[in-house]
Amino acid sequence: MNSLVRCRILPWRCPPLQLRSFSSTLPQQLIKPISELPHCIKPSYIQRPQNTLLSLQWPSPPRNILITKKKRTPGITDSLVEYAQHLHSTYPAINIILSPESSEEVHSRVPFPVYTYAEPTSNHSPEYLGDKTDLVCTLGGDGTILRASSLFAHSALVPPILSFAMGTIGFLGEWKFKEYKRAFREVYMSGASDAYAHLEFPDEHLASEDIVPSAPPTSPSDPLDKPLTYAAIRGKAMGSSRNARILLRNRLKVGVFGPDGARINGASDDGDTYALNEVIVHRGSSPHLKIIDVYVGNRFLTEAVADGMIISSPTGSTAYSLSSGGSIVHPLVPSLLLTPICPRSLSFRPLVLPANTPITLRLGEKNRGREVEVSIDGKRISEGIGVGMEVRVLGERVRNSAKEWCGGVPSIVRGTVGTEEREEDHWVGGLNALLKFNYPFGDQDSDGRH
Repeated sequence: MNSLVRCRILPWRCPPLQLRSFSSTLPQQLIKPISELPHCIKPSYIQRPQNTLLSLQWPSPPRNILITKKKRTPGITDSLVEYAQHLHSTYPAINIILSPESSEEVHSRVPFPVYTYAEPTSNHSPEYLGDKTDLVCTLGGDGTILRASSLFAHSALVPPILSFAMGTIGFLGEWKFKEYKRAFREVYMSGASDAYAHLEFPDEHLASEDIVPSAPPTSPSDPLDKPLTYAAIRGKAMGSSRNARILLRNRLKVGVFGPDGARINGASDDGDTYALNEVIVHRGSSPHLKIIDVYVGNRFLTEAVADGMIISSPTGSTAYSLSSGGSIVHPLVPSLLLTPICPRSLSFRPLVLPANTPITLRLGEKNRGREVEVSIDGKRISEGIGVGMEVRVLGERVRNSAKEWCGGVPSIVRGTVGTEEREEDHWVGGLNALLKFNYPFGDQDSDGRH
């Protein structure tokens, strides 16, 4: 044994070691700022004859994908990781954008960098998000869709939203998560028959990434997991009936002004906030009813004495407005809903008005309680609110003078059933399956049988 040891090196005489790390685990990846991404690709929405839905057409394949998820739900977090890995391995040129919270949560679990944005200040949208996002994907319920829409609350243009129903009700969600591969493929290829016919590589960097994916497919046996390169889709046609269908949801354009006339909900005179669901004026913690002067079309309508007032969009007609006795309105009907909350007068009934009708709610001088709460799609405004405060609401303009679609929230819905003329109205199905419209009492069916 001594012959094998030529010399003994004392510990304190050892030279400093150059340590090298050898690990079989994936290294922790980076979180990059969204400002490094290329500018967004704006799609077109084509009106087809005899169809109420629009067709989505990309001028080139989308690259920057924002994914939002339901918070504090471990199962959905795992689904987010699975979804992001599939997108990166199958569509190598795609960049994944996550919220700051989600990026911190999952960036070490994926073998590629993710992008994020800075949390916005009050009454502002995240910087660069509207200029960089091509497509939004939501994993969660209706609240997740509303939160994704609120990220663009100060932007006239909202990217298309592909929603996966993973929440409690999912009335606004269109797809089940198990269908995510087919759903995203159809959205990614929408318009490929025309727009992608003469597609070239965006640049050499992306071309090389497209040819050699940096991550293996999640399921090599699944044809939808095969890496899809720019070269592979050049000139491919999905067929006119395979274009992704768009339901354009009208929003509310909301301005909140203090008693002194200064704007509260924006940084400038034209800083209106867009709401997908509703704007609410409510008594909050005050024990007193509120006296609210209501103006419709710049004319005085009534002095409302109630817990509050709701002005909702057609999309928001199935939310708080419905619980307060308001009508159910189809999202394709351009309208505004004026609904009182627990009014003192039993003859005060909800109203449905044209979308281009301006509505003003003013907190009257007769109020004993001097405070009120204003909420825009669930976000409260409490500072600067008092007697004389005004909320001014107008339906969003979704089409300009050139007949181009320039507003609203483009929601991607399921495609056609059979031919292009036979479109499936999932809103009607949602009323029956989720809201139990005209559902019989107990376990008795419509024929009187048990």
